[in-house]
Amino acid sequence: MFRSLIALAALFFAFAAPAYAQQQAVSAQITIHADRPGAKISRYIYSQFSEHLGRGVYDGIWVGPGSRIPNTRGIRNDVVAALRELQVPALRWPGGCFGELYHWRDGVGPRPQRPVRLNYFWGGVEESNAFGTHEYFDFLGQIGADAYVSANVGTGTPAEMSDWVEYMTSASHSALAQQRRANGREEPWSVPFLGIGNESWGCGGDMTPEFYADLLKQYAVFARSGRDPHPAVVAVGPSGDDYHWTEVVMAQAASKMDALSLHHYSLPTGDWSRHGPARGFGEDQWIATLAQTLRMEEFVTRHSAIMDRYDPQKRVALFVDEWGTWYDPEGPSSGLFQSNTLRDAIVAGVNLDIFQNHADRVRLAAIAQTMNVLQAMILTDGPRMVRTPTYWTFMMYRPFKETTSLPSEVDAPAYRLGETTAPSIHASAARAEDGKIIVALVNLDPNRAATITGRIVGADASGVSGQILTSGAMDAQNTFDAPDAVVPAPFTGAAVAHDRLTVNLPAKSVVVLTIQ
Repeated sequence: MFRSLIALAALFFAFAAPAYAQQQAVSAQITIHADRPGAKISRYIYSQFSEHLGRGVYDGIWVGPGSRIPNTRGIRNDVVAALRELQVPALRWPGGCFGELYHWRDGVGPRPQRPVRLNYFWGGVEESNAFGTHEYFDFLGQIGADAYVSANVGTGTPAEMSDWVEYMTSASHSALAQQRRANGREEPWSVPFLGIGNESWGCGGDMTPEFYADLLKQYAVFARSGRDPHPAVVAVGPSGDDYHWTEVVMAQAASKMDALSLHHYSLPTGDWSRHGPARGFGEDQWIATLAQTLRMEEFVTRHSAIMDRYDPQKRVALFVDEWGTWYDPEGPSSGLFQSNTLRDAIVAGVNLDIFQNHADRVRLAAIAQTMNVLQAMILTDGPRMVRTPTYWTFMMYRPFKETTSLPSEVDAPAYRLGETTAPSIHASAARAEDGKIIVALVNLDPNRAATITGRIVGADASGVSGQILTSGAMDAQNTFDAPDAVVPAPFTGAAVAHDRLTVNLPAKSVVVLTIQ
């Protein structure tokens, strides 16, 4: 299947290439320091986030064992196959804001007997609890991902969280472990990551950082599994530029956490009352979205600097466990469904570059969200499924997992429109265990190609191959009727000779190179 998609994309690119060649290319330079290896790039920065919101879980993941849509124990087979191919490292669940309403006991035991609750954060819809703890871990097993469980602090208690951890992880004959066995799971599950609340400064309880820090210390005492290793405790961190939150929580509770979260969404308008359209937008919205997403560099850098003061050994990781684009929902009852276009693929590449360039502190990131919600990897419509341009960016970045980051410096003309300015070229680089160098290049400019010349310091290259993701339109998308409109194609616009690299990078494109 993947090879056929590549072939179709290559055909498209062959016809489109003359249009790229006619553009007036700008000149840029890149220096990759293979002689200065940095931190290992954690595979967990390519993780996902799925919340009980809209059609993110129901229809997107869970259709029920009686559905005509092919499924395994109620979980869609097509979605599982696509996510297994993507090699999702971890999946955060059940929220999000919904997690602060979620009581785990509602989602275990015979499904017909589970209580129906109201999800009043997301439209006041009825939550059947058909997809609960056992279904979540079944899904993880089918796609090959690790668990990142978000515990309820807003309406929950430390005792409820502690019971849930014991239910999931204990190999003993305690009442909770026996209850898990009675519900169909003999062996305990592994829970590598445990979030202590979600957005406690907002939907998680409208707390001050001082109040949350005290709660974190209390909850962390009881965040113990029935076996080693215990889950990594993930503290609620800031939204965007709330540096005060990071300062207080790190000062008061750094020793009680293994990671601090960070959330940032890219809105074209920067206005939560009017986000901007997901498609049919102009170049002003294109550059505005990229300017918003580029703030991630500032946030990661400055929050990391605060963390360095209280944790100079970098024991505490920074988890960017909610990030992505947020546009106006498509329809009054859409559940935050939005189209996914080439613009989102560019956003994904920029963010992954930032995380890879800060691998010393950023060790997990989870895009929002996996299915049918916000910057989704996959969209479904009844029995139909489509992989989005964002999915394909993640696919192209797979070679970076567990590689060693290499510093890179880019000197390129700015991309400007009106009063808004962004760098035209974004990049990251790494060395794989087999010695190959992986380079990602993103051209943010939708109009101008770039001729990039560079040097790979400390390496002697003999060959290069790569893939490209691009299209003729800024809002090009994959639809259910045309699912292969924006897919990766082989890239032949790069050449190497010893320590020299040349790349002809088309406008509005993501390119990933493998250099030998």
